[in-house]
Amino acid sequence: MRLHGDVSDDEEEGAVMDPALLSSSSPPAGAAAAAASRLVVGYALTKKKVKSFLQPKLLLLARKKGISFIPIDETRPLSEQGPFDIILHKKTSKEWQRFLEDYHEVHPEVTVLDPPNAIEHLNNRQSMLEEVADLNLSSFYEEVCTPRQLVIMKDPSSIPTAVAMAGLTLPLVAKPLVVDGTSKSHELSLAYDEASLPMLDPPLVLQEFVNHGGILFKVYIIGEAIQVVRRFSLPDVNTYDLLNNVGIYRLPRVSCAAASADHADLDPRIAELPPRPLLEKLGRELRGRLGLRLFNIDMIRELGANDRYYIIDINYFPAEGKINVSSRHISARVGQFNIVQVGVSSPLPKVGLAGG
Repeated sequence: MRLHGDVSDDEEEGAVMDPALLSSSSPPAGAAAAAASRLVVGYALTKKKVKSFLQPKLLLLARKKGISFIPIDETRPLSEQGPFDIILHKKTSKEWQRFLEDYHEVHPEVTVLDPPNAIEHLNNRQSMLEEVADLNLSSFYEEVCTPRQLVIMKDPSSIPTAVAMAGLTLPLVAKPLVVDGTSKSHELSLAYDEASLPMLDPPLVLQEFVNHGGILFKVYIIGEAIQVVRRFSLPDVNTYDLLNNVGIYRLPRVSCAAASADHADLDPRIAELPPRPLLEKLGRELRGRLGLRLFNIDMIRELGANDRYYIIDINYFPAEGKINVSSRHISARVGQFNIVQVGVSSPLPKVGLAGG
């Protein structure tokens, strides 16, 4: 079995940004940088996210365009820092939310990417897919839905009965319910038989496995910009597999780069990307419903049903370093939240802190 599982873009949270992580190619900090730049982006990110996102080629490109990335010191009031045009972060704690709210009351002109309560919505695998179920894509022939799923909060011994009552069909993909940035929250399991279900560890989400040719589409959305890449996923399951496999298969977490399928020799019917109009409509709908403008969706196409797609996961602030793109593509993507094309394209609407 090829063990390419669901690929996550979340990093370990909780670490405070260390300004020393930025290399000598970083823009200067403080008021001098703000005066010299046409746009100042303050960021509050983990060390791991800084390493994957603020790569030297991006910093160099930003500096050429008059952009400064300034680390936010979370031990000091935001009012004592900046001034900022944009605040870029990936934090959802109540303390941080109050921090932002206090600042936003005084500086409503500053764009916050994105509202903490909207980000938090994606930290639960039950709530993250709720908006997808009500999507209105009736103008397209293609169907977008989510796999049938069941939330188990406790008592592993009750799982077989709960699965039977819900009418779910084996095999089932088991995912931790909470996405908290730790490696454990991205561990996947594949359950082949009913007798093994009590071996799972709640709280978790059980999703029906959908054969999809072993290919997953990662759709990156930044504002109105959309980029799609192919990734290897779990292989299809056939009758022989169901009859000859029992137990719970723990699937290792793999990086996006290692799972890249963009240059693989694939059946064209499997490799074909989702239609662009569908993705654009999907992006608009999800931006509005989620109140987010910086996220990615994991999407599969049901094998043998070219018009049926399933969204199986949504991640906030995907890691730029996991997308194999050129500096020009990074320029285009970063420009979508009004960084690169300053004063040229229309800026994105301001994000309030109440969700949208």
